[in-house]
Amino acid sequence: MNNPTTPEAASKFIDERIKDLPDWRGKAFARVRELIHAADPEIVEEVKWRGVPVFSHAGIVCTGETYKAAVKLTFAKGAALKDPAKLFNSSLEGNIRRAIDIHENEKINEPALKALIREAVHLNLTVKPTAKPKPKSKTKSKSSR
Repeated sequence: MNNPTTPEAASKFIDERIKDLPDWRGKAFARVRELIHAADPEIVEEVKWRGVPVFSHAGIVCTGETYKAAVKLTFAKGAALKDPAKLFNSSLEGNIRRAIDIHENEKINEPALKALIREAVHLNLTVKPTAKPKPKSKTKSKSSR
């Protein structure tokens, strides 16, 4: 499958994904998507990794995936975010990501989710990515020739 390459095509892809989920998961994912855009109108929708919806602003904010028993929002830098409302309930053991699993009939804490989105965007805008160290050259030095 080829991923959409423009934000417009990505948005249409996500629209179709939601439409293909006629049960609670489609409604929950559509609502979460609305909340993400309400929290930050500059969010850009992308699709990566074989069809995973991605919400970005100056870097990945979160991904949105649907599973049989949950709608999952995975925050790329979730471990660095404050979560006073304790929304993160999945992927808690890692050093970088954190996730929120939303299950059928669960009420979403909308103000807390929007605050988390805004904090993730702020983190993306203020933290400079660290450069990866360059691999050491394997050429022989002049003295060993």
